[in-house]
Amino acid sequence: MVSIDAAKVIWMSGMTLREFEELVARVLDDLPPDFARKLDEGNVGVVVKDQPTEEELRQVGAGPGTTLLGLYQGVPPARRTIHYSLVLPDNISIYKEPIERFCAETGDGLPETVRKVVLHEIAHHFGIPDKRLRELGY
Repeated sequence: MVSIDAAKVIWMSGMTLREFEELVARVLDDLPPDFARKLDEGNVGVVVKDQPTEEELRQVGAGPGTTLLGLYQGVPPARRTIHYSLVLPDNISIYKEPIERFCAETGDGLPETVRKVVLHEIAHHFGIPDKRLRELGY
């Protein structure tokens, strides 16, 4: 049986999407200027959604019981060729409800987890694979 601090669950379930978006915005605002500029130059949008769609889950091959906290969709700049044109901007999605559930289950802090997920997805934009991110603690 998992014991969850009731006050934490009440606090987290009461967070609005706008408040959660502000957590994400703070992480982006705190990026070193060079990284922020590279994201802007790389034409990357960051959006907050309540949950991933079925299509997003299928795209990453997420099976039953898999929790998707964030998703990078795009082509890292280092992998772009001269034929890279007329494409939609890269997109980073951050999923509010799965992150809140993860924090409730693990006891991890919400702001810290949001920061970790946002940085993880930004790292994918810069071409860093999951295996290396796990080695780095992300």
